[in-house]
Amino acid sequence: MAKSISILCALACTFIWGTTFIAQDTGMKFIGPYLFNGVRFFVGFLVLLPFFLYFEKKNVKTELIRDKNLFFKYSILIGVFLFFGSALQQISLQFTDVANAAFFTIFYVPMVPIIVFFLFKEKIHWSNWPSVILCLIGGYLLTNFYDATIRKGDALVVLGAIFWALHIIYVGKLIKTFNLPLLIGLVQTLVVSFLSMLVAVFIEEIIISGIFKQTIQILYAGILSGGFAFVLQIYAQKNISPAPAGIIFSLEGVFATIAAWIILNQILGMNNIIGCVLILCGVLFSQLLPLYESKVKNI
Repeated sequence: MAKSISILCALACTFIWGTTFIAQDTGMKFIGPYLFNGVRFFVGFLVLLPFFLYFEKKNVKTELIRDKNLFFKYSILIGVFLFFGSALQQISLQFTDVANAAFFTIFYVPMVPIIVFFLFKEKIHWSNWPSVILCLIGGYLLTNFYDATIRKGDALVVLGAIFWALHIIYVGKLIKTFNLPLLIGLVQTLVVSFLSMLVAVFIEEIIISGIFKQTIQILYAGILSGGFAFVLQIYAQKNISPAPAGIIFSLEGVFATIAAWIILNQILGMNNIIGCVLILCGVLFSQLLPLYESKVKNI
């Protein structure tokens, strides 16, 4: 039952992430990307706070007695990874379209086992290498490579995917030790908001009226994505193994592309569509083949 609920949480999280690209893309008409993220994640923090106080506060002492320092060290680190991932993603939307940003973001799926291998010396399944090649070829076709500004945006998203991968890895490790998804969400949203506002103060013009002009986008990206979606991700990773979780999260790009077609009229050409298919094939190949081989061995 818990696993079924977690799968539903992962699907809901993925849908929110995918559709939030639209709010992110249209939310920078009057304010900069760092100010947008700073306000967005602070809204997420405010939304999660009452839920934490009501549902989870009573469990904090018993959970943190294991290792309080480890919890806050990893939670802050997760917030830093989320800051870099979301910042690079937000900035990239100034140079590329929603479909490209969404599909290049899912590069974190094949990146996760590779990073785990180098950081923690865990074994990596051979299927990850051809999946990475498929993703790179698909990415080349998906990108309008004749346009330098588009390439710049896509490169930022790929760089951000490294931080998304690190975020997923450390969230998985933390939630397995401490059953405090709301507190983890609170810490990471506060860290992202603080760092984003700090950068915005130095390099962007703080326009209060601009924030109110982007109210709908900020509330959608803040309440649903910055707040609830990341908590849904944390809960999902507690009860779902990395392979099926990665498959579900990879659908983020599909949801974003469909939303972009419907709302922003961002149509993909034939090369772009082939690129999308290759990226999805690479992601699914890296996740499904290990499951298939494991099932065959158990027969």
